[in-house]
Amino acid sequence: MVQEFGLRKASAEVYYKHCNDMEINQKVSDSKASNCFHQKRRFLVRILAFGVAIVLLRFVYVIAQNGACGGQSNCFLYAAQELNPFGNGALEDYPPRHAFKSQEEYIQLKLNKTVDPDLLRLWTTKEWRRKVEAFTVLFQGLMAEGLLSSEAKALCVGAKEGHEVLALKEIGVSDAVGFDPVASPPLVMGGDLHKQPFEDNTFDFEFSGAFDPAANFASEIERTLKPGGVAVIHSESFGDMYSIDSFIHSFNNCNIVRFKEKGEGFLEIVLKKSVNKNTDTGGGAKCSVPAWNKAAIDQAEVLIEEEPLKPWITLKRNVKNIKYLPSMADIGNRRKYVYVDVGARSYGSSIGSWFKKKYPKQNHEFDIYAIEADRAFYGDYEKRKGVKLLPYAAWVRNETLSFEINRDAGSSVESKGMGRIQPKIPTAIINGSEKISSVVTVQGFDFAEWLKNTVSRQDFVVMKMDVEGAEFDLLPRMFETGAICLIDELFLECHYNRWQRCCPERTPKYQKTYGECLNLFNSLRNNGVLVHQWW
Repeated sequence: MVQEFGLRKASAEVYYKHCNDMEINQKVSDSKASNCFHQKRRFLVRILAFGVAIVLLRFVYVIAQNGACGGQSNCFLYAAQELNPFGNGALEDYPPRHAFKSQEEYIQLKLNKTVDPDLLRLWTTKEWRRKVEAFTVLFQGLMAEGLLSSEAKALCVGAKEGHEVLALKEIGVSDAVGFDPVASPPLVMGGDLHKQPFEDNTFDFEFSGAFDPAANFASEIERTLKPGGVAVIHSESFGDMYSIDSFIHSFNNCNIVRFKEKGEGFLEIVLKKSVNKNTDTGGGAKCSVPAWNKAAIDQAEVLIEEEPLKPWITLKRNVKNIKYLPSMADIGNRRKYVYVDVGARSYGSSIGSWFKKKYPKQNHEFDIYAIEADRAFYGDYEKRKGVKLLPYAAWVRNETLSFEINRDAGSSVESKGMGRIQPKIPTAIINGSEKISSVVTVQGFDFAEWLKNTVSRQDFVVMKMDVEGAEFDLLPRMFETGAICLIDELFLECHYNRWQRCCPERTPKYQKTYGECLNLFNSLRNNGVLVHQWW
């Protein structure tokens, strides 16, 4: 009994102790929960107070910067929107031009409202200052040379974040703005570099350190540059001298002020726009930059100096030695690509069998012109897409010509493509030792003038010429008019007395000698034309 009472007493003490422990734990837990709740409340109160403080500070800042609201009920929100003057950079976000006297006035108005403190802090960072100071040195040097003034209206093309724009403003060129595919407000507008939103003759100075090989890139800089204005191009993207020459000639109305290497692989080109529009295509006896064209000519295959015993074999074999211009240089910075086949004969003679299949085009589509006076070939071009047939004779002026067509003696079938231009003579049958020739009337046209009206120095032009001796008339005319300088690569078959060496007893069809042909090839190369001996 006593023992049972002792067990019950011990059990009760354990129970009361357990209950007491649970009560203590509950109090601790309640205390912790209460502390946590109070901490969260204090944290939320602090965040709310901080937000209210920011709003109040923002309000005070806007009022200080913009003054009175001018009666606008939403003055605060309106001012906040003004902090992003160029929106998302899309050109359609700009207000209509008629709201301002000019696009430039609108741009300057927005630039003057740069009040974003985040931007101001960014512009003072060490990396920003390093880049800006590099441009500052460049622009100060141009000022010292008289190529830039503080009164200039300036555009930086491909300006990215706008380091060069800020540098111009800091040295006193306040009327400066950047233009890039991606906007970086407020220094840089966004838009297409190949289609600037500015009027013609807008800027006194344009700078670009972001070279774009597309021809429209250069033409837009030239279009928006004022006559007498200066354009400065910096680039590491030029591959070869021919590419540099091609790029510079994209500026039709600009003269070269300076072209120099500024460090390994880094080039500076300074151009000045002509006051009077330059309509010259490179005229005169020499092309405008013969030294640079010579860089490609120096790499070309050597001319065959000694007259071949069997030229029709030697020249045909020599085709495999030809070094095509696109295999030596980048041709990617041209407005369009053109192939002109003078004396084309049939489609398969050279266009289909050689140019389409073997000429390296660097993935460019070419406009193809076939010039052929022989009516026998016209039907071959009727269903050929992408080839424009000019059914006339390439000549030195517009006039009616006599065109001699050969046929085998004793046969009524004419030999296609062996026709040649003669001074106009009555239609006649001319007896020779091996051939009988009939003479028909064809229309000739001034080929040099047609070429100047069809292509420009901004285009890449390849020409093959096989005109049965008329090359000695056409090429001097092209030199006289400057049209020769529009040709980037020429494949020329020069016609001379091929029987003189092997078979002097045969009646010659042509009177020129191989030496005269060689002189013609050398003259072309010496004047900056990349010409190859064709067969």
